[in-house]
Amino acid sequence: MINLRDKGAELWEGWNRPKRTVFVLALIGFVMFMPFLGNFSFTSILDTPIASYQDVLVYPIGMFVLMGLGLNIVVGKSGLLDLGYVAFFAIGAYTQAILGTRTHLNAWEILPIGMGLAMLSGVLLGLPTLRLRGDYLAIVTLGFGEIVRIVTLNISITGGTNGIARIPSPPAIAGLKFDIMHPVNYFWLVFAMILLVIWMIRRLSVRRPGRAWEAIRQDEDVAMLMGIPTLRYKIWSFSIGAAVGGAAGVIYAAKVLVIAPQMFTFNVSVLILSCIVFGGMGNMWGVVFGGIILAYLPERIRFITNARQLVFGITLVAIMNIRPDGLLPRKKREKLKAKKAAHNV
Repeated sequence: MINLRDKGAELWEGWNRPKRTVFVLALIGFVMFMPFLGNFSFTSILDTPIASYQDVLVYPIGMFVLMGLGLNIVVGKSGLLDLGYVAFFAIGAYTQAILGTRTHLNAWEILPIGMGLAMLSGVLLGLPTLRLRGDYLAIVTLGFGEIVRIVTLNISITGGTNGIARIPSPPAIAGLKFDIMHPVNYFWLVFAMILLVIWMIRRLSVRRPGRAWEAIRQDEDVAMLMGIPTLRYKIWSFSIGAAVGGAAGVIYAAKVLVIAPQMFTFNVSVLILSCIVFGGMGNMWGVVFGGIILAYLPERIRFITNARQLVFGITLVAIMNIRPDGLLPRKKREKLKAKKAAHNV
């Protein structure tokens, strides 16, 4: 049977740089036009029962893809199981909420602070725990996520169970307003951040950190015998992934204007991890594809009400039985590259 995805990958490998550039620019242009697809009568079906299509593009679709790419650095690239990724998302959101309501800083000035605090949290978590492996590491990261949520529930500066309201919107940039009435501008902002993360991952993957992460993912003991400082590079992956989650949290808080601990539960971590497994662990484009599907599908079937989660779960189980390695598994892409390399010898 002809695998159309592998054929498409072969076609991509055969294109020269100008053709690839044109294709990428055309794809970026199409994605930037996506918020307007719901404006036509024949595409009105894209609107979800609760939220408009444009709002859903920002959250959960845009945010899930962005956070999925960040978590994929930890899970897909380094092979580390992190079940508390929502903690970094919460740290970024509360940084925006607290500084935005208590200081004169705007969201663009708070953004690097939120990313820095999330990275610092990743380092502080990684130093004592990244010597653990497998289930033990998963349990510790799960505990970290719950600790952050419980802390936000029990201290006054975070507003406790009521959360923080009246979070200021980011100031306009080049005439683009960022408020509740302009979700398209938020989508373009999140899309720009996704492109930046994709570029960063591609650059790191072909350099020493990417090669070290690959070695750790394949066999950490062998990587240590080869002289790779595994703890250092695992902390790198944790801190970089945390920074992406922190950035997503800052933008999310600035968009929704009010946050509460109930928004940062363990379920969010599970959904982000599901995007990676569903799309194809370690495959960046699989994560993007998986994030789009798993973020949009539950919102689209909200009219089912009580049975929505059941239908979503059955669909997910069925697809994972058909494609256990994900929709775009990484190993087949690696086999394609190996086949091409053998052919060129």
